[in-house]
Amino acid sequence: MTNNRYPGFGVLLVDDEAPFLRSLSIALERQGINHLYRCTDSREVMATIAREPIGLVLLDLTMPHLSGEELLARIKEEHPDIGAIIISGLNQLETAVNCIRLGAYDYFVKTMEEDRLIGGIRRAIQAQEMRQENQEMRRRFLTDTLEKPEAFADIVTQDKTMRSVFQYLEAIAVSRQPVLICGESGVGKELIARAIHRLGDAQGPMVSVNVAGLDDNVFADTLFGHHRGAFTGADRARAGMIEQAAGGTLFLDEIGDLSQASQVKLLRLLQEGEYYPLGSDRPKRLRARIVVATHQDLARKQQDGGFRKDLYYRLRIHQVEIPPLRRRKGDLPLLLAHFLAEAAEELGKSVPTLPRELPVLLANYEFPGNVRELRALVFDAMSRHRSHMLSMEVFRQALGQDNPTLVPQDEPEQPLFSQLDTLPTLQQAGELLVAEAMRRAQGNQSLAARLLGISQPALSKRLKKNTGED
Repeated sequence: MTNNRYPGFGVLLVDDEAPFLRSLSIALERQGINHLYRCTDSREVMATIAREPIGLVLLDLTMPHLSGEELLARIKEEHPDIGAIIISGLNQLETAVNCIRLGAYDYFVKTMEEDRLIGGIRRAIQAQEMRQENQEMRRRFLTDTLEKPEAFADIVTQDKTMRSVFQYLEAIAVSRQPVLICGESGVGKELIARAIHRLGDAQGPMVSVNVAGLDDNVFADTLFGHHRGAFTGADRARAGMIEQAAGGTLFLDEIGDLSQASQVKLLRLLQEGEYYPLGSDRPKRLRARIVVATHQDLARKQQDGGFRKDLYYRLRIHQVEIPPLRRRKGDLPLLLAHFLAEAAEELGKSVPTLPRELPVLLANYEFPGNVRELRALVFDAMSRHRSHMLSMEVFRQALGQDNPTLVPQDEPEQPLFSQLDTLPTLQQAGELLVAEAMRRAQGNQSLAARLLGISQPALSKRLKKNTGED
């Protein structure tokens, strides 16, 4: 199967010297680049491209029958989306410039250091991956489709922003680059990580590690493992989480709390694609995709010196922001029904009837704990439920509706009337406030009164006065 081959597209090596092809293949496979095709006859190149899923071609410049330049021109004419690198036995500046003009990604001389050549191929692969991902994103957003909706089955939502996140994740599913998931606590970042794991058709497992509070030694031992005798008490070898996640996904949660020393180790792992178990001088290859998550603002943290800039830019190659629940209030009815059914099944009870005011009450709460908080509230209410109708009082107490939170916590406060040229009168302001409370409460006077901090009779009196009733 090709699921364990990297990159997702094929890399075609073309050279009439078979020994060079073999040595280059071995060097690439040693670096984890193993989705390779080899061709020693330049006349077979175009047929191979038509037959196999080729995304990058490495062309020898001087070959019998067809030269690298001729093949480059044909490839760019017939398959413009395929990347190409020229590898020559001679350092010819004029030829190199012409190849770049024809569309080659880069030009290398065979005699140069192997590390430079491999590094150039890696950069070309990454550039090709980004191009394919951008094309896929444009296609998905234009068609508004999801090809693998089952990957997101655990995420209850009908929100358009969340759907855009799903489309983006599908577009980057074939990439091996890390993914940074941002969002407040409780929005479901681990569910997103599991969706990424499913989308990649990984053969290995998803392994989750919460790195908050891990000191440097524990972090290294947890991720890299150790050999027997690596430190006092290491009486036997232990595989690290990276090795356990081979062929799958390694999910690092709360990455914003990682110490500076551990950040250096993670950066090297991402850059080199290899690591050393404690007590070993032989490196192991990284064979898992890295997905990280944080509730912190990493951009601000790296500006303040709390997070390494190079690691931040390495992690944010693919980044998604999960919106808080207060920005997806349309999901509240779905989530409420989902958690009620879940709680009823777990507690062995029937799903109760909902008070008509409950959705309105929830819609006027900001949920600082997001989806996790809503789930906890529903389970708490269900554990106390005794009658046919679910009690509203449980939610009123939990949500503190005597002192409701109406302003999103992540939005800066602005003077309420700063955009008005003239101030409303006290009477006009009162009428506007009452009207807004009734709108938010969807006509429920009891709830509107709580939002305003007055009694229900007092609100009723104001409403009658505003409408001119006696």
